Amino acid sequence: MTPVQTPADLRPITALRFGAAMWVAVYSFWENLAGAGQSGLVAKGYLGVELFFVLSGFILSHVYLQAAGEKRFSYRGFLWARIARVYPLHIATLIGVGLLAAAALFAGMSVDANVLSWASLPANLFMVHAWGLAPVAGWNHPSWSISAEWFAYLCFPLFAFVFWRLRHRPIAAVVGAAAFLVILYFAFEQLAGFALTEATIRWGALRIVPCFALGCALYLVYRRAPLKAPWLCAAVSFGLMVLSAALGLWDGVTVLLAGALILSLASLPNERAGWLASKPAVYLGEISYSVYMVCVPWKLLAVGLAAKLFDAPDKQLQIFVWLVILALLPVVAAVSYHLVERPARKALRGMADKRAKRHDKVSEGNMKHGDMPKQLATGRDPVA
Repeated sequence: MTPVQTPADLRPITALRFGAAMWVAVYSFWENLAGAGQSGLVAKGYLGVELFFVLSGFILSHVYLQAAGEKRFSYRGFLWARIARVYPLHIATLIGVGLLAAAALFAGMSVDANVLSWASLPANLFMVHAWGLAPVAGWNHPSWSISAEWFAYLCFPLFAFVFWRLRHRPIAAVVGAAAFLVILYFAFEQLAGFALTEATIRWGALRIVPCFALGCALYLVYRRAPLKAPWLCAAVSFGLMVLSAALGLWDGVTVLLAGALILSLASLPNERAGWLASKPAVYLGEISYSVYMVCVPWKLLAVGLAAKLFDAPDKQLQIFVWLVILALLPVVAAVSYHLVERPARKALRGMADKRAKRHDKVSEGNMKHGDMPKQLATGRDPVA
């Protein structure tokens, strides 16, 4: 069967990213809701990160897998594009957390001693703090997953090497990736004494591997032929994923169902995706990285101020106050997206584009002297 021509923009799964970010956010803020009871769905909010990891493998395969398989892939350009995507906001939120923690200490408020961990700062700056190289979970703790993503980016040629060779056997690829995930989850928990899905700074780099691989494998299914009845598949997989989390089933089940949801939503053509392909939904997906990264800085600031304003020294907030703080998170994220994330990404990619243009001019000059440009000789683009 001939692989389908995939659209450049998979809007439904872009929108899904916002849901994943807010699942993590509710999980993070839940401890500050006065009288909050136990909720299985909220307690499994850390699995929103797994959803991001599977999405990452799927989307990067959608964009880069064929180019990598056909030797048209610039590794340097790919890494620069990834740095432009994640690093500016990572540094901005790291600085933001540091300033907020310092201000809180100056105002006589209590701050976790690990937040301003100078011993962890170098690993955070180089995005290797989820590789077991940071002594404590300091600064903007959720950024451990960005360190894990960086590990996956560096290893992407290896993922591409494996999955490009499986492109004609997508079902085998998915079965293999799912089996790898199940075996690794089980073995890790037996050896480490805790679930891999709960790992952060110690084993975060390993945590992303099975999810990223699952995303790559699911993309091969989509590439061969999108699912039939995608709305039905999406509804069933979403319902089962929520039920699995709410019942507290083994995390591997929820992650595999999240993968099924991603494949189902990707199979929805943009013109048939309804509100999932609408501009508001896609915009929320675009700011999801900011939602995730500003969650802790906003929590430090908003919960601390609300606790003082409403005389809640234990930081247990009434539901109306709690909901207002949570609802303002996407607003704060939108501000960071427009002031930091998007301009910085545009500037860094602009630098790469200028370098590519200079490279092209040199290549054109070489052609006039009978030399073939390097990118034509190698089949590689100067910038991914």
